[in-house]
Amino acid sequence: MPSDLWSFAIHFYQRESVETACLQLQDAGADVCLLLAGAWLTQLGVACDEERVVCLKEIAEPWQRQVVGPLRDVRQSWRTQAQTDDCLHGLREQLKALELAAERQLLLRLESAAQPWPTGQQAQSTHDWLEELAGAAGTRQPAALRMLRDALGGKG
Repeated sequence: MPSDLWSFAIHFYQRESVETACLQLQDAGADVCLLLAGAWLTQLGVACDEERVVCLKEIAEPWQRQVVGPLRDVRQSWRTQAQTDDCLHGLREQLKALELAAERQLLLRLESAAQPWPTGQQAQSTHDWLEELAGAAGTRQPAALRMLRDALGGKG
C-alpha cells in the first residue's frame, strides 16, 4: 500500500466496494477526503485521539465548504443539461478535474498535518479513525462504514 495519502487514496478508492461506501457516507454527510485520510492513518497504525480528529476536521471543513463543495454543486447542477449540450459537457468535465485537484490539495494538507504523528501506535488508541471522521454519517450508514473497514482488511 502506498505511503503518501494521495497515492493511498487512489489505490484504496479502486478497491471493491470502497467507492460505493464512500459515496453512501458522503450522501449521509461525511467528507470522503477525511474518510480516506482516516483509512490511511489506520493503515499506518497512527493512534486516533480527539485532538487529532479535531485537527483534521479544522483543516477539511472550511476547504470543503469554500472550495470543493461549490465546485461539486455546480458540476452536479449541470448533469442533466450537459447530456444534450456538448459545450456544457466539456465545461462540466473541466469542473470535475478542478474538483479532483481541489480534493488532492485537501489530502496534501491533511497528510502534512499528520506527518509528525508516530506510526505503529494503533494498539494504544481507544478511538477508531473511520468512525470518528465519519461522525453521524457512520451512525446512519453502518454498513458503508463496515465496507471501508473490510477493504482495509478489518483494521479500523
